[in-house]
Amino acid sequence: MAAVSRASNAKGMALDLALLTDGLRAEREQGITIDVAYRYFATARRKFIIADAPGHEQYTRNMVTGASHSDLLVLLVDARKGILPQTRRHLYVAWLLGIREVILAVNKMDLAHFEQEVFQQFEHSFLQLARSLQGLNSSLIPLSALEGDNVVSRSDRMPWYQGPSLLEILESIPAQGSPDNLPLRFPVQLVVRPNQDFRAYGGQIASGVMKPQQELIAFPCGHRATIEQAFLYSNTMEEAFYPMSVMVSLKEHLDLGRGDMLADPNNPPAATKRFAARLIWMSAKPLRQNEPYLLKHTSQIVCASVIALRHKIDVNTMGQTTANVMQLNDIGDVEIETHKPIFCDSYSCNRLTGSFILIDPMENSTTAAGTILAPAVAEPCLSSNGTLQHSIPANGASHRGLTVWFTGLSGAGKSTICRAVQTELLARGIQAELLDGDIIREHLNRDLGFGKEDRNENIRRIGFIAHLLTRNGVLVLVAAISPYRSTREEVRAKIGNFLEVYVNAPLQICEQRDQKGLYQKARSGQLCSFTGIDDPYEPPRSPEVECRTDQETVKESVDKVIAAILKSPGSLVRK
Repeated sequence: MAAVSRASNAKGMALDLALLTDGLRAEREQGITIDVAYRYFATARRKFIIADAPGHEQYTRNMVTGASHSDLLVLLVDARKGILPQTRRHLYVAWLLGIREVILAVNKMDLAHFEQEVFQQFEHSFLQLARSLQGLNSSLIPLSALEGDNVVSRSDRMPWYQGPSLLEILESIPAQGSPDNLPLRFPVQLVVRPNQDFRAYGGQIASGVMKPQQELIAFPCGHRATIEQAFLYSNTMEEAFYPMSVMVSLKEHLDLGRGDMLADPNNPPAATKRFAARLIWMSAKPLRQNEPYLLKHTSQIVCASVIALRHKIDVNTMGQTTANVMQLNDIGDVEIETHKPIFCDSYSCNRLTGSFILIDPMENSTTAAGTILAPAVAEPCLSSNGTLQHSIPANGASHRGLTVWFTGLSGAGKSTICRAVQTELLARGIQAELLDGDIIREHLNRDLGFGKEDRNENIRRIGFIAHLLTRNGVLVLVAAISPYRSTREEVRAKIGNFLEVYVNAPLQICEQRDQKGLYQKARSGQLCSFTGIDDPYEPPRSPEVECRTDQETVKESVDKVIAAILKSPGSLVRK
Protein backbone atom coordinates (compact mmCIF):
# COMPACT_ATOMS: atom_id res chain seq x y z
CA MET A 1 0.00 0.00 0.00
CA ALA A 2 2.91 2.35 0.69
CA ALA A 3 4.27 1.71 -2.82
CA VAL A 4 0.82 2.27 -4.34
CA SER A 5 0.48 5.50 -2.35
CA ARG A 6 3.83 6.77 -3.64
CA ALA A 7 2.98 5.88 -7.24
CA SER A 8 -0.46 7.52 -6.87
CA ASN A 9 1.09 10.73 -5.54
CA ALA A 10 3.44 10.78 -8.50
CA LYS A 11 0.37 10.71 -10.75
CA GLY A 12 -1.28 13.49 -8.75
CA MET A 13 -3.92 11.18 -7.26
CA ALA A 14 -4.80 10.44 -3.65
CA LEU A 15 -4.84 6.63 -3.94
CA ASP A 16 -5.08 4.65 -7.21
CA LEU A 17 -5.99 1.11 -6.18
CA ALA A 18 -5.59 -0.11 -9.78
CA LEU A 19 -1.85 -0.01 -9.13
CA LEU A 20 -2.26 -3.01 -6.82
CA THR A 21 -2.46 -5.23 -9.90
CA ASP A 22 -0.61 -3.06 -12.42
CA GLY A 23 2.86 -4.13 -11.38
CA LEU A 24 4.80 -3.47 -14.59
CA ARG A 25 6.27 -0.02 -15.13
CA ALA A 26 4.71 0.13 -18.62
CA GLU A 27 1.30 -0.69 -17.11
CA ARG A 28 1.56 2.14 -14.59
CA GLU A 29 2.85 4.61 -17.15
CA GLN A 30 0.23 3.77 -19.78
CA GLY A 31 -2.65 3.06 -17.41
CA ILE A 32 -3.36 -0.34 -18.99
CA THR A 33 -3.01 -4.00 -18.03
CA ILE A 34 -0.43 -5.93 -20.08
CA ASP A 35 0.54 -9.02 -18.14
CA VAL A 36 -1.48 -11.30 -15.85
CA ALA A 37 -1.15 -10.31 -12.17
CA TYR A 38 -2.13 -12.72 -9.40
CA ARG A 39 -3.40 -11.30 -6.11
CA TYR A 40 -4.76 -13.10 -3.06
CA PHE A 41 -7.36 -12.13 -0.47
CA ALA A 42 -9.76 -13.83 1.91
CA THR A 43 -13.04 -13.10 3.64
CA ALA A 44 -14.70 -14.91 6.52
CA ARG A 45 -16.42 -17.21 4.01
CA ARG A 46 -13.88 -17.87 1.24
CA LYS A 47 -10.33 -17.55 -0.03
CA PHE A 48 -9.86 -15.97 -3.45
CA ILE A 49 -7.16 -15.74 -6.11
CA ILE A 50 -7.58 -12.93 -8.64
CA ALA A 51 -5.92 -13.30 -12.05
CA ASP A 52 -6.07 -9.73 -13.36
CA ALA A 53 -5.86 -10.10 -17.15
CA PRO A 54 -5.58 -7.43 -19.86
CA GLY A 55 -8.61 -6.53 -21.92
CA HIS A 56 -7.06 -5.45 -25.21
CA GLU A 57 -7.27 -7.88 -28.11
CA GLN A 58 -3.49 -7.67 -28.52
CA TYR A 59 -3.09 -9.48 -25.19
CA THR A 60 -5.61 -12.28 -25.77
CA ARG A 61 -2.90 -14.84 -24.96
CA ASN A 62 -2.49 -13.29 -21.50
CA MET A 63 -6.22 -13.50 -20.91
CA VAL A 64 -6.13 -17.17 -21.92
CA THR A 65 -3.40 -17.77 -19.33
CA GLY A 66 -5.49 -16.24 -16.57
CA ALA A 67 -8.76 -17.90 -17.58
CA SER A 68 -7.32 -21.38 -17.99
CA HIS A 69 -7.14 -21.90 -14.20
CA SER A 70 -10.17 -19.83 -13.16
CA ASP A 71 -13.63 -20.82 -12.00
CA LEU A 72 -15.39 -17.47 -12.41
CA LEU A 73 -15.07 -14.45 -14.70
CA VAL A 74 -15.65 -10.87 -13.63
CA LEU A 75 -15.98 -9.10 -16.97
CA LEU A 76 -15.25 -5.43 -16.36
CA VAL A 77 -16.77 -2.94 -18.83
CA ASP A 78 -16.86 0.84 -19.01
CA ALA A 79 -20.37 2.27 -18.59
CA ARG A 80 -19.59 4.88 -21.25
CA LYS A 81 -18.49 2.49 -24.01
CA GLY A 82 -20.99 -0.35 -24.21
CA ILE A 83 -20.29 -3.98 -25.16
CA LEU A 84 -17.06 -3.91 -27.19
CA PRO A 85 -15.66 -6.62 -29.53
CA GLN A 86 -13.07 -7.42 -26.87
CA THR A 87 -15.90 -7.95 -24.36
CA ARG A 88 -17.41 -10.53 -26.68
CA ARG A 89 -14.00 -12.09 -27.32
CA HIS A 90 -13.14 -12.49 -23.66
CA LEU A 91 -16.57 -13.81 -22.77
CA TYR A 92 -16.27 -16.43 -25.50
CA VAL A 93 -12.68 -17.33 -24.56
CA ALA A 94 -13.71 -17.78 -20.93
CA TRP A 95 -16.65 -19.97 -21.94
CA LEU A 96 -14.37 -21.92 -24.29
CA LEU A 97 -11.99 -22.55 -21.36
CA GLY A 98 -14.77 -23.99 -19.23
CA ILE A 99 -15.83 -20.99 -17.13
CA ARG A 100 -19.60 -21.09 -16.66
CA GLU A 101 -20.05 -18.41 -13.99
CA VAL A 102 -19.78 -14.82 -15.27
CA ILE A 103 -20.36 -11.48 -13.60
CA LEU A 104 -20.70 -8.47 -15.88
CA ALA A 105 -19.44 -5.55 -13.79
CA VAL A 106 -20.58 -2.28 -15.39
CA ASN A 107 -17.99 0.08 -13.91
CA LYS A 108 -17.65 3.89 -13.86
CA MET A 109 -21.36 4.42 -13.32
CA ASP A 110 -20.40 7.73 -11.68
CA LEU A 111 -19.36 8.98 -15.13
CA ALA A 112 -22.76 7.88 -16.46
CA HIS A 113 -24.51 9.83 -13.66
CA PHE A 114 -25.69 6.56 -12.06
CA GLU A 115 -28.49 6.37 -14.64
CA GLN A 116 -30.59 3.21 -14.65
CA GLU A 117 -31.14 3.39 -18.41
CA VAL A 118 -27.43 3.02 -19.07
CA PHE A 119 -27.29 -0.17 -17.00
CA GLN A 120 -30.46 -1.54 -18.62
CA GLN A 121 -28.90 -1.16 -22.07
CA PHE A 122 -25.97 -3.28 -20.92
CA GLU A 123 -28.36 -5.78 -19.38
CA HIS A 124 -30.32 -6.22 -22.60
CA SER A 125 -27.21 -6.57 -24.82
CA PHE A 126 -25.31 -8.87 -22.50
CA LEU A 127 -28.15 -11.27 -21.70
CA GLN A 128 -28.81 -11.64 -25.41
CA LEU A 129 -25.12 -12.45 -25.89
CA ALA A 130 -24.97 -14.86 -22.94
CA ARG A 131 -27.94 -16.87 -24.21
CA SER A 132 -25.85 -17.99 -27.21
CA LEU A 133 -23.36 -19.75 -24.90
CA GLN A 134 -24.72 -23.02 -23.55
CA GLY A 135 -24.66 -23.51 -19.79
CA LEU A 136 -23.51 -19.96 -18.97
CA ASN A 137 -24.77 -18.49 -15.68
CA SER A 138 -24.53 -14.70 -15.64
CA SER A 139 -25.01 -11.90 -13.10
CA LEU A 140 -24.93 -8.16 -13.78
CA ILE A 141 -24.02 -5.44 -11.34
CA PRO A 142 -23.54 -1.64 -11.69
CA LEU A 143 -20.35 -0.36 -10.02
CA SER A 144 -18.41 2.74 -9.27
CA ALA A 145 -15.17 1.20 -8.08
CA LEU A 146 -13.53 4.58 -7.49
CA GLU A 147 -15.49 5.05 -4.26
CA GLY A 148 -16.62 1.47 -3.72
CA ASP A 149 -20.26 1.69 -4.85
CA ASN A 150 -21.68 -1.87 -4.91
CA VAL A 151 -18.22 -3.40 -4.49
CA VAL A 152 -18.29 -4.56 -0.85
CA SER A 153 -21.50 -2.88 0.33
CA ARG A 154 -24.55 -1.71 -1.58
CA SER A 155 -24.66 1.84 -2.85
CA ASP A 156 -27.19 4.51 -1.88
CA ARG A 157 -26.50 6.32 -5.16
CA MET A 158 -28.15 3.58 -7.24
CA PRO A 159 -31.39 2.86 -5.32
CA TRP A 160 -32.93 1.36 -8.46
CA TYR A 161 -30.50 -1.62 -8.15
CA GLN A 162 -31.82 -4.04 -5.53
CA GLY A 163 -29.31 -6.85 -6.06
CA PRO A 164 -26.30 -7.94 -4.00
CA SER A 165 -22.88 -6.28 -4.01
CA LEU A 166 -19.98 -7.73 -5.98
CA LEU A 167 -18.44 -9.35 -2.89
CA GLU A 168 -21.78 -10.86 -1.88
CA ILE A 169 -22.06 -12.49 -5.31
CA LEU A 170 -18.50 -13.78 -5.12
CA GLU A 171 -19.12 -15.33 -1.71
CA SER A 172 -22.40 -16.99 -2.68
CA ILE A 173 -21.80 -18.43 -6.17
CA PRO A 174 -21.49 -22.24 -5.90
CA ALA A 175 -17.99 -23.60 -6.43
CA GLN A 176 -17.37 -25.76 -9.47
CA GLY A 177 -17.33 -29.52 -9.07
CA SER A 178 -14.07 -30.76 -7.63
CA PRO A 179 -11.69 -32.71 -9.91
CA ASP A 180 -11.51 -35.21 -7.01
CA ASN A 181 -14.84 -36.58 -8.26
CA LEU A 182 -13.50 -37.25 -11.75
CA PRO A 183 -11.81 -40.49 -12.87
CA LEU A 184 -8.16 -40.78 -11.87
CA ARG A 185 -5.58 -39.25 -14.21
CA PHE A 186 -1.91 -39.22 -13.15
CA PRO A 187 0.52 -38.09 -15.87
CA VAL A 188 4.01 -39.32 -15.04
CA GLN A 189 6.59 -36.53 -14.92
CA LEU A 190 9.65 -38.50 -13.79
CA VAL A 191 10.87 -41.81 -12.46
CA VAL A 192 12.24 -41.58 -8.90
CA ARG A 193 14.86 -44.26 -8.26
CA PRO A 194 17.42 -43.29 -5.59
CA ASN A 195 18.63 -46.92 -5.35
CA GLN A 196 18.06 -50.36 -6.85
CA ASP A 197 15.47 -51.27 -4.21
CA PHE A 198 13.06 -48.36 -4.74
CA ARG A 199 11.15 -47.14 -7.79
CA ALA A 200 8.36 -44.57 -7.78
CA TYR A 201 6.70 -42.33 -10.30
CA GLY A 202 6.40 -38.60 -9.65
CA GLY A 203 3.81 -36.21 -10.99
CA GLN A 204 0.80 -34.03 -10.29
CA ILE A 205 -2.61 -35.66 -9.95
CA ALA A 206 -4.73 -34.17 -12.75
CA SER A 207 -8.00 -35.55 -11.33
CA GLY A 208 -9.33 -38.21 -9.01
CA VAL A 209 -7.95 -39.80 -5.85
CA MET A 210 -5.05 -42.21 -5.26
CA LYS A 211 -4.96 -44.67 -2.33
CA PRO A 212 -2.86 -47.70 -1.35
CA GLN A 213 -4.22 -50.99 -2.79
CA GLN A 214 -6.04 -49.09 -5.55
CA GLU A 215 -5.98 -50.76 -8.97
CA LEU A 216 -4.75 -48.72 -11.95
CA ILE A 217 -4.16 -49.11 -15.65
CA ALA A 218 -0.92 -47.82 -17.18
CA PHE A 219 -0.68 -46.15 -20.60
CA PRO A 220 0.67 -46.81 -23.17
CA CYS A 221 1.46 -50.43 -22.21
CA GLY A 222 -2.09 -51.24 -21.06
CA HIS A 223 -0.93 -53.29 -18.04
CA ARG A 224 -2.80 -53.19 -14.75
CA ALA A 225 -1.06 -52.39 -11.49
CA THR A 226 -1.79 -51.77 -7.83
CA ILE A 227 -0.66 -48.81 -5.73
CA GLU A 228 1.69 -49.84 -2.96
CA GLN A 229 2.26 -46.41 -1.38
CA ALA A 230 1.76 -42.73 -2.15
CA PHE A 231 4.27 -40.18 -0.83
CA LEU A 232 4.16 -36.44 -0.33
CA TYR A 233 7.87 -35.71 0.12
CA SER A 234 8.82 -38.22 2.85
CA ASN A 235 5.31 -38.61 4.25
CA THR A 236 3.18 -41.61 3.30
CA MET A 237 -0.37 -40.68 2.31
CA GLU A 238 -3.55 -42.58 3.06
CA GLU A 239 -5.16 -40.58 0.30
CA ALA A 240 -3.77 -38.21 -2.35
CA PHE A 241 -5.91 -36.06 -4.62
CA TYR A 242 -5.87 -33.18 -7.11
CA PRO A 243 -3.81 -30.96 -7.25
CA MET A 244 -1.17 -32.71 -5.11
CA SER A 245 2.25 -33.46 -6.56
CA VAL A 246 3.17 -36.89 -5.23
CA MET A 247 5.28 -40.00 -5.75
CA VAL A 248 3.55 -43.33 -6.25
CA SER A 249 5.13 -46.78 -5.91
CA LEU A 250 3.48 -49.82 -7.48
CA LYS A 251 3.47 -53.46 -6.45
CA GLU A 252 4.18 -54.50 -10.04
CA HIS A 253 7.31 -53.60 -12.00
CA LEU A 254 6.31 -51.45 -14.98
CA ASP A 255 8.61 -49.65 -17.37
CA LEU A 256 7.05 -46.18 -17.32
CA GLY A 257 8.55 -42.80 -18.17
CA ARG A 258 7.71 -39.15 -18.63
CA GLY A 259 4.55 -38.70 -20.68
CA ASP A 260 3.01 -42.03 -19.65
CA MET A 261 -0.15 -42.07 -17.55
CA LEU A 262 -1.73 -44.00 -14.67
CA ALA A 263 -5.53 -43.97 -14.83
CA ASP A 264 -8.81 -45.42 -13.62
CA PRO A 265 -9.16 -48.87 -15.26
CA ASN A 266 -12.96 -48.62 -15.28
CA ASN A 267 -13.01 -45.20 -16.95
CA PRO A 268 -9.75 -44.84 -18.87
CA PRO A 269 -8.77 -41.91 -21.10
CA ALA A 270 -8.81 -42.19 -24.87
CA ALA A 271 -5.50 -43.25 -26.40
CA THR A 272 -5.69 -41.52 -29.76
CA LYS A 273 -3.57 -40.03 -32.51
CA ARG A 274 -6.40 -38.00 -34.03
CA PHE A 275 -8.89 -35.60 -32.47
CA ALA A 276 -11.04 -32.55 -33.04
CA ALA A 277 -9.91 -29.44 -31.18
CA ARG A 278 -10.60 -25.75 -30.78
CA LEU A 279 -7.56 -23.48 -31.10
CA ILE A 280 -6.87 -19.95 -29.92
CA TRP A 281 -4.07 -18.83 -32.24
CA MET A 282 -1.36 -16.87 -30.39
CA SER A 283 1.38 -16.44 -32.98
CA ALA A 284 2.05 -13.63 -35.45
CA LYS A 285 2.84 -16.39 -37.94
CA PRO A 286 -0.28 -17.93 -39.51
CA LEU A 287 -1.24 -21.56 -39.03
CA ARG A 288 0.58 -23.95 -41.36
CA GLN A 289 -1.59 -26.94 -42.17
CA ASN A 290 0.09 -30.35 -42.54
CA GLU A 291 3.34 -28.95 -41.12
CA PRO A 292 4.92 -30.31 -37.92
CA TYR A 293 4.35 -28.62 -34.58
CA LEU A 294 5.17 -29.84 -31.11
CA LEU A 295 2.10 -30.57 -29.01
CA LYS A 296 2.49 -30.42 -25.23
CA HIS A 297 -0.24 -32.35 -23.44
CA THR A 298 0.06 -32.99 -19.68
CA SER A 299 3.70 -34.14 -19.27
CA GLN A 300 4.01 -35.48 -22.82
CA ILE A 301 5.41 -33.75 -25.92
CA VAL A 302 4.61 -35.25 -29.31
CA CYS A 303 4.92 -34.11 -32.90
CA ALA A 304 1.57 -33.09 -34.43
CA SER A 305 0.05 -31.54 -37.52
CA VAL A 306 -3.17 -29.62 -38.09
CA ILE A 307 -4.61 -31.65 -40.96
CA ALA A 308 -7.84 -29.68 -41.40
CA LEU A 309 -9.26 -26.28 -40.48
CA ARG A 310 -12.99 -26.76 -40.21
CA HIS A 311 -14.02 -23.17 -39.55
CA LYS A 312 -13.26 -20.05 -37.54
CA ILE A 313 -15.47 -18.48 -34.88
CA ASP A 314 -16.72 -14.91 -35.41
CA VAL A 315 -16.61 -13.54 -31.86
CA ASN A 316 -19.00 -10.73 -32.76
CA THR A 317 -21.81 -13.07 -33.81
CA MET A 318 -20.55 -16.34 -32.19
CA GLY A 319 -21.19 -17.87 -35.61
CA GLN A 320 -18.94 -20.04 -37.78
CA THR A 321 -17.13 -18.75 -40.86
CA THR A 322 -15.26 -20.76 -43.49
CA ALA A 323 -11.52 -20.15 -43.56
CA ASN A 324 -8.28 -21.64 -44.85
CA VAL A 325 -5.90 -19.86 -42.47
CA MET A 326 -5.72 -18.77 -38.83
CA GLN A 327 -4.02 -15.52 -37.83
CA LEU A 328 -3.09 -13.97 -34.48
CA ASN A 329 -6.01 -14.08 -31.99
CA ASP A 330 -8.24 -16.14 -34.30
CA ILE A 331 -10.35 -18.90 -32.77
CA GLY A 332 -11.17 -21.94 -34.85
CA ASP A 333 -12.05 -25.63 -34.90
CA VAL A 334 -9.44 -27.96 -36.38
CA GLU A 335 -8.53 -31.61 -36.73
CA ILE A 336 -5.14 -32.64 -35.36
CA GLU A 337 -3.08 -35.75 -35.91
CA THR A 338 -0.14 -36.75 -33.70
CA HIS A 339 2.70 -39.13 -34.53
CA LYS A 340 1.98 -41.26 -31.48
CA PRO A 341 -1.03 -41.52 -29.16
CA ILE A 342 -1.83 -39.06 -26.41
CA PHE A 343 -3.94 -40.12 -23.43
CA CYS A 344 -6.72 -37.58 -23.18
CA ASP A 345 -10.32 -36.69 -22.37
CA SER A 346 -12.57 -34.10 -23.92
CA TYR A 347 -12.10 -30.68 -22.30
CA SER A 348 -15.73 -30.66 -21.14
CA CYS A 349 -14.95 -33.75 -19.03
CA ASN A 350 -11.48 -32.86 -17.75
CA ARG A 351 -9.84 -29.46 -18.15
CA LEU A 352 -6.29 -30.71 -17.59
CA THR A 353 -6.27 -33.82 -19.79
CA GLY A 354 -8.44 -32.06 -22.36
CA SER A 355 -6.11 -29.10 -22.99
CA PHE A 356 -2.79 -28.63 -24.77
CA ILE A 357 -0.53 -26.08 -26.39
CA LEU A 358 1.13 -26.06 -29.81
CA ILE A 359 4.79 -25.04 -30.05
CA ASP A 360 6.77 -23.91 -33.08
CA PRO A 361 9.64 -26.45 -33.25
CA MET A 362 12.01 -23.94 -34.88
CA GLU A 363 11.49 -21.04 -32.48
CA ASN A 364 10.28 -22.95 -29.40
CA SER A 365 7.46 -20.40 -29.06
CA THR A 366 3.85 -21.12 -28.14
CA THR A 367 1.69 -20.74 -31.24
CA ALA A 368 -1.72 -21.81 -29.92
CA ALA A 369 -3.69 -22.97 -26.91
CA GLY A 370 -6.16 -25.74 -27.59
CA THR A 371 -8.99 -27.73 -26.08
CA ILE A 372 -9.94 -31.23 -27.18
CA LEU A 373 -13.51 -31.40 -28.43
CA ALA A 374 -13.72 -35.09 -29.26
CA PRO A 375 -10.98 -37.73 -29.43
CA ALA A 376 -11.23 -40.12 -32.35
CA VAL A 377 -11.81 -43.83 -31.80
CA ALA A 378 -9.22 -44.99 -29.27
CA GLU A 379 -6.07 -46.52 -30.67
CA PRO A 380 -4.77 -49.85 -29.37
CA CYS A 381 -2.26 -49.41 -26.54
CA LEU A 382 1.29 -49.45 -27.81
CA SER A 383 4.40 -50.80 -26.21
CA SER A 384 6.43 -48.35 -24.15
CA ASN A 385 9.44 -46.56 -25.61
CA GLY A 386 11.58 -48.20 -22.91
CA THR A 387 14.98 -46.79 -22.12
CA LEU A 388 15.39 -45.20 -25.53
CA GLN A 389 13.05 -42.36 -24.61
CA HIS A 390 15.16 -41.42 -21.60
CA SER A 391 18.46 -41.54 -23.49
CA ILE A 392 17.47 -38.61 -25.67
CA PRO A 393 18.74 -35.16 -24.72
CA ALA A 394 16.29 -32.67 -23.29
CA ASN A 395 14.86 -29.91 -25.43
CA GLY A 396 17.51 -27.31 -25.92
CA ALA A 397 20.02 -29.74 -27.40
CA SER A 398 21.46 -28.79 -30.77
CA HIS A 399 23.28 -30.95 -33.31
CA ARG A 400 26.16 -30.81 -35.75
CA GLY A 401 25.55 -31.86 -39.30
CA LEU A 402 24.77 -35.49 -40.09
CA THR A 403 23.32 -37.20 -43.15
CA VAL A 404 21.17 -40.25 -42.49
CA TRP A 405 20.79 -42.07 -45.83
CA PHE A 406 17.88 -44.54 -46.19
CA THR A 407 18.43 -46.97 -49.06
CA GLY A 408 16.42 -49.97 -50.23
CA LEU A 409 14.05 -51.29 -52.88
CA SER A 410 10.94 -49.41 -53.87
CA GLY A 411 8.23 -50.41 -51.37
CA ALA A 412 10.68 -51.44 -48.66
CA GLY A 413 9.48 -48.61 -46.38
CA LYS A 414 12.20 -45.96 -46.74
CA SER A 415 9.93 -42.90 -46.86
CA THR A 416 7.64 -44.22 -44.14
CA ILE A 417 10.49 -44.81 -41.69
CA CYS A 418 12.26 -41.60 -42.74
CA ARG A 419 9.21 -39.46 -42.02
CA ALA A 420 8.55 -41.23 -38.73
CA VAL A 421 12.17 -40.59 -37.68
CA GLN A 422 11.74 -36.90 -38.55
CA THR A 423 8.65 -36.56 -36.36
CA GLU A 424 10.36 -38.40 -33.49
CA LEU A 425 13.30 -36.00 -33.73
CA LEU A 426 11.00 -32.97 -33.87
CA ALA A 427 9.11 -34.23 -30.82
CA ARG A 428 12.43 -34.24 -28.98
CA GLY A 429 13.35 -30.72 -30.04
CA ILE A 430 15.82 -31.79 -32.76
CA GLN A 431 15.25 -30.15 -36.13
CA ALA A 432 15.79 -32.38 -39.19
CA GLU A 433 15.39 -31.76 -42.93
CA LEU A 434 13.99 -34.50 -45.16
CA LEU A 435 15.05 -35.08 -48.77
CA ASP A 436 12.75 -37.62 -50.44
CA GLY A 437 14.05 -39.10 -53.71
CA ASP A 438 10.64 -38.97 -55.42
CA ILE A 439 10.10 -35.31 -54.48
CA ILE A 440 13.64 -34.35 -55.55
CA ARG A 441 13.06 -36.01 -58.93
CA GLU A 442 9.78 -34.17 -59.37
CA HIS A 443 11.12 -30.68 -58.57
CA LEU A 444 14.88 -30.72 -59.20
CA ASN A 445 15.88 -33.73 -61.29
CA ARG A 446 12.98 -34.01 -63.69
CA ASP A 447 15.48 -33.82 -66.59
CA LEU A 448 16.98 -37.18 -65.61
CA GLY A 449 15.85 -40.56 -66.79
CA PHE A 450 16.23 -43.99 -65.19
CA GLY A 451 19.29 -45.35 -66.95
CA LYS A 452 22.38 -46.13 -64.93
CA GLU A 453 24.15 -42.82 -65.64
CA ASP A 454 21.04 -40.77 -64.91
CA ARG A 455 20.44 -42.73 -61.70
CA ASN A 456 24.00 -42.03 -60.59
CA GLU A 457 23.63 -38.36 -61.46
CA ASN A 458 20.35 -38.21 -59.47
CA ILE A 459 22.12 -39.58 -56.38
CA ARG A 460 25.12 -37.27 -56.83
CA ARG A 461 22.81 -34.23 -56.91
CA ILE A 462 20.91 -35.37 -53.82
CA GLY A 463 24.26 -36.07 -52.16
CA PHE A 464 25.51 -32.58 -53.05
CA ILE A 465 22.45 -30.96 -51.40
CA ALA A 466 22.87 -33.20 -48.34
CA HIS A 467 26.56 -32.28 -48.19
CA LEU A 468 25.80 -28.52 -48.21
CA LEU A 469 23.21 -28.91 -45.46
CA THR A 470 25.37 -31.22 -43.36
CA ARG A 471 28.43 -28.98 -43.39
CA ASN A 472 26.19 -26.12 -42.22
CA GLY A 473 25.07 -28.03 -39.15
CA VAL A 474 21.83 -29.56 -40.44
CA LEU A 475 20.67 -33.08 -39.64
CA VAL A 476 19.55 -34.41 -43.05
CA LEU A 477 17.33 -37.44 -43.68
CA VAL A 478 17.54 -38.80 -47.24
CA ALA A 479 15.14 -41.45 -48.59
CA ALA A 480 16.28 -42.68 -52.00
CA ILE A 481 16.54 -46.12 -53.63
CA SER A 482 20.18 -45.33 -54.60
CA PRO A 483 20.72 -48.82 -56.05
CA TYR A 484 24.46 -48.71 -56.77
CA ARG A 485 26.90 -49.31 -53.95
CA SER A 486 29.76 -47.35 -55.52
CA THR A 487 27.65 -44.19 -55.83
CA ARG A 488 26.53 -44.40 -52.22
CA GLU A 489 30.16 -44.82 -51.13
CA GLU A 490 31.12 -41.81 -53.26
CA VAL A 491 28.45 -39.73 -51.49
CA ARG A 492 29.55 -41.04 -48.08
CA ALA A 493 33.17 -40.05 -48.75
CA LYS A 494 32.13 -36.54 -49.79
CA ILE A 495 29.80 -35.88 -46.85
CA GLY A 496 31.94 -37.52 -44.15
CA ASN A 497 29.46 -37.48 -41.26
CA PHE A 498 27.25 -40.15 -42.79
CA LEU A 499 24.97 -42.86 -41.42
CA GLU A 500 23.61 -45.51 -43.81
CA VAL A 501 20.27 -47.17 -43.08
CA TYR A 502 19.48 -50.27 -45.15
CA VAL A 503 15.70 -50.66 -45.31
CA ASN A 504 15.59 -54.34 -46.14
CA ALA A 505 12.51 -56.21 -47.35
CA PRO A 506 12.28 -59.18 -49.75
CA LEU A 507 11.30 -58.36 -53.31
CA GLN A 508 8.01 -60.26 -53.04
CA ILE A 509 7.03 -58.21 -49.96
CA CYS A 510 7.85 -54.97 -51.80
CA GLU A 511 5.70 -56.08 -54.73
CA GLN A 512 2.79 -56.83 -52.38
CA ARG A 513 3.06 -53.29 -50.93
CA ASP A 514 3.24 -51.60 -54.33
CA GLN A 515 0.18 -49.34 -54.40
CA LYS A 516 1.25 -47.54 -57.60
CA GLY A 517 1.55 -50.77 -59.60
CA LEU A 518 5.15 -50.00 -60.62
CA TYR A 519 6.40 -53.57 -60.22
CA GLN A 520 3.52 -54.88 -62.32
CA LYS A 521 4.32 -52.37 -65.06
CA ALA A 522 8.00 -53.34 -64.91
CA ARG A 523 7.24 -57.05 -65.20
CA SER A 524 4.94 -56.40 -68.14
CA GLY A 525 7.62 -54.36 -69.93
CA GLN A 526 5.92 -50.97 -69.57
CA LEU A 527 8.74 -49.71 -67.35
CA CYS A 528 12.37 -50.32 -68.24
CA SER A 529 15.41 -50.38 -65.95
CA PHE A 530 13.27 -50.82 -62.83
CA THR A 531 15.34 -51.61 -59.76
CA GLY A 532 14.84 -55.18 -58.60
CA ILE A 533 13.31 -56.38 -61.87
CA ASP A 534 15.57 -55.60 -64.84
CA ASP A 535 18.09 -53.41 -63.03
CA PRO A 536 20.12 -54.62 -60.05
CA TYR A 537 20.03 -53.37 -56.46
CA GLU A 538 23.35 -53.61 -54.65
CA PRO A 539 22.68 -53.85 -50.90
CA PRO A 540 25.11 -52.24 -48.44
CA ARG A 541 27.82 -54.54 -47.12
CA SER A 542 28.03 -52.99 -43.65
CA PRO A 543 25.30 -50.40 -43.01
CA GLU A 544 25.19 -48.66 -39.64
CA VAL A 545 21.52 -49.72 -39.31
CA GLU A 546 19.50 -52.46 -40.97
CA CYS A 547 15.72 -52.31 -40.74
CA ARG A 548 14.00 -55.61 -41.58
CA THR A 549 10.58 -54.20 -42.38
CA ASP A 550 9.15 -57.65 -43.12
CA GLN A 551 9.93 -58.74 -39.55
CA GLU A 552 9.65 -55.59 -37.38
CA THR A 553 7.18 -52.77 -36.86
CA VAL A 554 7.73 -49.21 -38.04
CA LYS A 555 8.26 -48.17 -34.43
CA GLU A 556 10.94 -50.81 -33.90
CA SER A 557 12.73 -49.63 -37.03
CA VAL A 558 12.43 -45.99 -35.98
CA ASP A 559 13.82 -46.74 -32.53
CA LYS A 560 16.88 -48.37 -34.13
CA VAL A 561 17.55 -45.33 -36.31
CA ILE A 562 17.02 -42.83 -33.47
CA ALA A 563 19.44 -44.79 -31.27
CA ALA A 564 22.05 -44.79 -34.05
CA ILE A 565 21.65 -41.04 -34.63
CA LEU A 566 22.19 -40.33 -30.95
CA LYS A 567 25.28 -42.55 -30.85
CA SER A 568 26.76 -41.09 -34.03
CA PRO A 569 30.00 -39.25 -33.12
CA GLY A 570 29.43 -35.50 -32.87
CA SER A 571 25.85 -35.65 -34.10
CA LEU A 572 24.41 -34.23 -30.87
CA VAL A 573 25.97 -31.73 -28.51
CA ARG A 574 24.48 -29.69 -25.70
CA LYS A 575 24.41 -25.95 -26.06
